[in-house]
Formats: sequence, C-alpha cells, structure tokens
Amino acid sequence: MEDVLGIEASIRGSKVFLRGEEGAVSKAEKFIKDLQSINSNGYVISTEDIRYVLKAVDDTYPDKSSSKNGTVRKESPGSLKEYFLSNIPVSSKKKFIVPRSETQKRYIDAIKTHDMVIGIGPAGTGKTYLAMAMAINALLKKQVSRIILARPAVEAGERLGFLPGDISEKVNPYLRPLYDALFDMMEVEQVDRLIDKGIIEIAPLAFMRGRTLNDAFIILDEAQNTTSEQMKMYLTRLGFNSKTVITGDITQIDLPAGTASGLVETEKILKGIKGLCFVYFSEKDVVRHKLVQEIVKAYEKFEKDRNINS
Repeated sequence: MEDVLGIEASIRGSKVFLRGEEGAVSKAEKFIKDLQSINSNGYVISTEDIRYVLKAVDDTYPDKSSSKNGTVRKESPGSLKEYFLSNIPVSSKKKFIVPRSETQKRYIDAIKTHDMVIGIGPAGTGKTYLAMAMAINALLKKQVSRIILARPAVEAGERLGFLPGDISEKVNPYLRPLYDALFDMMEVEQVDRLIDKGIIEIAPLAFMRGRTLNDAFIILDEAQNTTSEQMKMYLTRLGFNSKTVITGDITQIDLPAGTASGLVETEKILKGIKGLCFVYFSEKDVVRHKLVQEIVKAYEKFEKDRNINS
C-alpha cells in the first residue's frame, strides 16, 4: 500500500495510522475498509494479489486533492471488492484466481458472457492462464462436460519428423505450457485422471479437423501461429453448449515468411459479430516478474521505432 499509493503506514495494536497527501490517505483508508470486508468473508489474499489489484483500482478511490482546471478526475469502474469477489475458484487445491488488472477483469467478464472470446496481447498478461481457470471452473460447476486445449505445433528450428518418440512425444514440448498451467491449479493426480478419462484433452490444432465440439470449453493458445486455413477450420468446430477462448500475441508470429497469420486475419474479418468479444492486453497487464513488463515495453518501443525509420 505504501509502495503503490506513496504513503506511510504504521500499526499500533489494532489501529493503522496513515500519513501522506490527503488524496492518497483517503484512498488508503477506503482500501483498508474494503480489505477488512473481504477478509471477513473468508478470503485469504496474497501480498502479490494485493499489490496488483491495488494498482488496478488505484483510480477507483476518490482523490480529493486530484483536480485539474476545476474538473475532478473521473473515477474508473470497479473496486477492490469487485476484483476479489469476481475470483475464479479452481480445483481441490482450495485456491482461487483473482484478476490482477482492469483488462484481466474485463477478460473474465467477457468469458462469462460470450461464447467466443479472443484475447490479444503480449506474453505474461494472463491470457491463457485465466482462460484455463475459467475452463476448470466451468467443468467443476458442470457447465461443460470436457475441456479441450489446443495449440498449433509450429516448428522452430527442429522438424517434428526428426524428433525422437511417437507422435505424442513429438508434440509434447509444444503443449507443455498448457500442462504447466493445469498443474498450477489442480493436483497432478487429478489432472492425470481427467486426461485418462478424456475429460481434459490437450492436443495439437491439427487434431481438431473434422470434429464438432459440443458441451466443451475449448482454448486455442498461441493462435498467432495459425494459418488462415487452420483458423477457419478451428472457428467452425464450435458446437452446442460450448465456449471457446482464443489467445495470441500478434507481435510474436513464428510462421514462415509470407504466410498470413490466421489471428491477424480474424481480427479484421470477425469484428462486429454479435456473441464474439475481442479483449486487448498491453504491457501494463503483464503479471510476471517486473522485469518481464520492462522487457515487453522495451521490445514494443524498438518495433515502433524500427517501423518509423523504415
């Protein structure tokens, strides 16, 4: 709270003393009251969750000293309560996922209300992780009967045919990030059991061809590496009582030169279709190590400067 709001706080017994600019102290006071209310509802909140959410809702709290030309800054939507009470319960680990930025909250709300959501933005913004949490939550609530996770197996310097093992072992490195997200939310034994039963399926995008996916929550990850044909094929797999979330970073396309990205084309073709929602992330939404946010920002500046110079 001190880091984000620029105040000083001290605790004496059961009292918290705040010192700083009037507006910042007012925000801190509101924040503490919200936090107390959330704790009384039984939620256990991590320090990192508090740090990210406080940054996200900083503008939500009225700032009495913040006015310019007689106009008080407009408050942004949402509050600390709304962030934590819109959490996503996942699995037997008795943990829940909390949105850590306004865009992440908007993304979760979009997945709740739309059958198809396309999340575009840089690495580390939680696009795939939050989609996975929503999928698991939908499965736990019996809103769907299975989860299907897909990725295009784009070759990066090595050809699949020359890698050792059967087809499952060949594509496993491409699907590893999806397994990592699953294991972070669920017990390993539970994941293995659901995969064995076919309730959770993790497969290369090519395995989707010819199928109609009913009563399922389907996630297509790294969609920037789909071709136009692959994307059209995937989009037409959606069946009854199904949801799909498509994620990708259009600044990290690994397709051969001259091959159009299906995700980039989708952005142009599908905008305006009812029932479909695009959510855009930026470096401000990066929730990994703080260095990742700086690295993403530096690369975006480099690309922008290069485009201007060319």
